[in-house]
Amino acid sequence: MSSKIPVSVLIPAKNEQLNLPACLASLTRADEIFLVDSQSTDNSVEIAKSHGVNVVQFNFDGRWPKKKNWSLDNLPFRNEWVLIVDCDERIPPELWEEIDQVIHNKEYTGYYLNRRVFFLGKWIRYGGKYPDWNLRLFQHKNGRYENLHTEDIPNTGDNEVHEHVILQGKVGYLKNDMLHEDFRDLYHWLERHNRYSNWEASVYFNILAGLAGKDDSGTISANLFGDAVQRKRFLKKVWVRLPFKPILRFVLFYIIQRGFLDGKAGYIYARLLSQYEYQIGVKLYELRNCGGHLNTATTPKEGDEEQGSKGAEEKLLTIDS
Repeated sequence: MSSKIPVSVLIPAKNEQLNLPACLASLTRADEIFLVDSQSTDNSVEIAKSHGVNVVQFNFDGRWPKKKNWSLDNLPFRNEWVLIVDCDERIPPELWEEIDQVIHNKEYTGYYLNRRVFFLGKWIRYGGKYPDWNLRLFQHKNGRYENLHTEDIPNTGDNEVHEHVILQGKVGYLKNDMLHEDFRDLYHWLERHNRYSNWEASVYFNILAGLAGKDDSGTISANLFGDAVQRKRFLKKVWVRLPFKPILRFVLFYIIQRGFLDGKAGYIYARLLSQYEYQIGVKLYELRNCGGHLNTATTPKEGDEEQGSKGAEEKLLTIDS
């Protein structure tokens, strides 16, 4: 049996019984594992305990911090290094060997891991999905997820998804990939991106309203000449102002970034991303026409209903096609 590596693994979870067995099987080299659960109603907790995992319940009260930062603040890690792994991710043996080497390098306080994303059983190598760098391995005392002040957006969950780790110290990049493959069906992909689109629509709304970037303290700012995350945030400010974004998203992924080379899975992924962009646009329309709130509506005054219907029809024409 290979020796344990002095790394503490943090797994955020909720109803992940289909993904957990493979995930935990890939983490046997870790010295300790914490599964931070959000009141799962399936067998997630039982599966974790059967693998000797420490299970902690997290109750989100709608305020910061969310699950990962709360865990970094409160869990009694016995190791200096923490590795954050989602339930649909796997750490291959060769990556563990590399981790065992790099954590003894005093020059770095954290490392980016590259993910291979699998969809419908196929590695999505093109379409801009690879490389996919994520800062997941770091000294837990030196890193925390940024607060983007989005915890009040409805139906987005209790876990940091779009936030990035702000780390004190020097960051490196690992050579071996982690694997990302969700064993659940497409229903869960669609359900997850329905939640994500709430967040994205609110980000678009803030950018167009001139609210984004007014207070970048404690966050990663937008910068065309910065690192990958900073460039992405700069380009988003351009992207939100473009017309026909659902079509552009498909063309960018499938044609310009050669998603067609991933075959049928690549085509389906491109169509779903286009649909996702349309969802964001529709929810943005809702935000801009319902007082800055999702899932709300105003009742027209008596006598104004006909005029209101005509106005709504005209406004609908402005939604991205």
